[in-house]
Amino acid sequence: MIRMALVGAGFIGSVHAANLASHPGVDLIGIHDVDDSRALELASRTGTTALGSDDVFDPSNVDAVLIASSTDTHATHLRRAAATGLATLCEKPIDLDLDHAVEVVGDVGHTGLPMMVDFNRRFDRDYAEVARTVRSGEIGGVELVQMTTRGPALPPLDYIAVSGGQMRDQTVHFFDLARWITGEDPVSVFAAGSVFTDPRMTDLGDVDTSVVTLRMPSGALVQIDSARRIGYGYDERIEVLGSTGLVEAGRHQVGSVTRYRAGQIVGDGMHAGWFERVAPTYRAALDHFVSAVETGTPIGPALPEALKAQAIAEAATRSLRTGELEPIGYPVPTSAV
Repeated sequence: MIRMALVGAGFIGSVHAANLASHPGVDLIGIHDVDDSRALELASRTGTTALGSDDVFDPSNVDAVLIASSTDTHATHLRRAAATGLATLCEKPIDLDLDHAVEVVGDVGHTGLPMMVDFNRRFDRDYAEVARTVRSGEIGGVELVQMTTRGPALPPLDYIAVSGGQMRDQTVHFFDLARWITGEDPVSVFAAGSVFTDPRMTDLGDVDTSVVTLRMPSGALVQIDSARRIGYGYDERIEVLGSTGLVEAGRHQVGSVTRYRAGQIVGDGMHAGWFERVAPTYRAALDHFVSAVETGTPIGPALPEALKAQAIAEAATRSLRTGELEPIGYPVPTSAV
């Protein structure tokens, strides 16, 4: 079994803690949080212990660490894990500042340790099947991709203020999926956005509704629409049009019962929130990480892949601001060793 420790005992940390505690290939050594009481409470719920900041990175007791702490601490924890020789599964992003994230990847990349960023949408069963279908050539060459990511409610403004904005926080998952599914790195991006919810979003320099178009080197186009607040639940879906066919991962409803009445057809609705829709992907991502660490097989998305998704998000954010088509540059991390 892999001895793993968890850094971060907030909401997403509690999700990871439950998955770690129940995983047959993991021995959950303990949980650390800057709030000792929060770490103690979560450790008690998951049958483990609260750890100090040194113990959680102690290679004599820990083989791997899962970083689910606040975004501004990810880079520091990644560096510390690398320095102590620990495999790492880290929530996105590496750091909100792309230049700093590139620097961190350059500093830790020379270790050769398994280090993965938890772009969990890759581990959605339906999206994985879309990717497999595209790679198999079943629909021919990719020509047009349509993606949707729509949430039920605007997050708190204090969260939005430190989130990096819609491109870096919400749409970035689909920038990663676009690369992964098509096997191409987009060369340019155009983004347009509006605010329909709280006018204070404008003061934060953010939008709640946006449409992004990516152009791939092959000429294929990817369109992503993102919304923070919709009135019918949580909605994600992907459609890939190829030269000889189409593959689609449709909306997820809470059930599959359809009621037929006079002049009316009523079906089950959507999931209430994003977590209800994607909860299984966190466990599937952990499965992949554990298997890769155990067997030495390639891990993904690795840190350089996460940087590419972040680079797309940076260019899209720039396009929102300038109203122009923006080129996408992909930084190459340089090892400090």
